[in-house]
Amino acid sequence: MRSDPIADFLTRVRNASRAEHEKVDIPSSRIKLRLAEILKSEGFIKNFRVLEDEKQGTLRVYLKYGTANEKMISGLVRVSTPGRRVYVGHDAIPTILGGMGVTIVSTSRGVVTDREARKQKVGGEVLAYVW
Repeated sequence: MRSDPIADFLTRVRNASRAEHEKVDIPSSRIKLRLAEILKSEGFIKNFRVLEDEKQGTLRVYLKYGTANEKMISGLVRVSTPGRRVYVGHDAIPTILGGMGVTIVSTSRGVVTDREARKQKVGGEVLAYVW
């Protein structure tokens, strides 16, 4: 999908998680790399790495499952789309499942989680909800 690379990233991760794949390959970009860093730091994925090639590179995401093979990612939703941008101030950033989930926000200081955006007191575009 060319028009919305963030939605493409989220959809590939969501589909691979539902199909219980060990890993998924996604065309790489800086914002996708940052999304993977956030997912790893929040404990939703096991690891990721960039495989270099002649073009833009491939981001390989290793998915994480629990002891009884339960999925760590139960929900992954794209909020802001190319046709409908959603912006919030730092005081209006939504919390997901009372803090159990993560809101990913694109701010003037980069792509951060809802907790980081509140701590830095910056708002921005709501990219996705993950729980």
